[in-house]
Amino acid sequence: MTWIWCVGAFLAGVLVSVQTGINTQLGRQLGQPLQAAFVSFVVGTLALAAAMPFLRVPFPGLGKVASVGLPWLSGGILGGLFVFSMIALGSRLSAAVLVGLVVGGQLIASLVLDHFGWLGFPQHVLSLPRVAGAALIVAGVLLIRKF
Repeated sequence: MTWIWCVGAFLAGVLVSVQTGINTQLGRQLGQPLQAAFVSFVVGTLALAAAMPFLRVPFPGLGKVASVGLPWLSGGILGGLFVFSMIALGSRLSAAVLVGLVVGGQLIASLVLDHFGWLGFPQHVLSLPRVAGAALIVAGVLLIRKF
């Protein structure tokens, strides 16, 4: 694993926290988290559509998209649920607690995905050090929540 990929992943995590705050404010302005999630996805879709020709990436044909199968298209639904959840919970939890719980959930799910090699991830058997790492993150969230 090279350091540049680690930096990229770290910056993506920064973006999640910033996006959560922005979308939470959007939800307050619009008065409804579901509306805010919808607007966020429309703006994101338009931004991606504008980037594709600029980066010389062709749009996928409808036949190609239809051929991939419904399970692989469900990522958009999951993304919508995630953004909606972050907006709805962002006004009820602090940023640190919300993102900490999200990261904890992501990490535990990731350990399971890695252990079984599900969804195309390389299999990486669950070990005590990996469980201890996840436990430390959960403990960190508990400390942040308490103080």
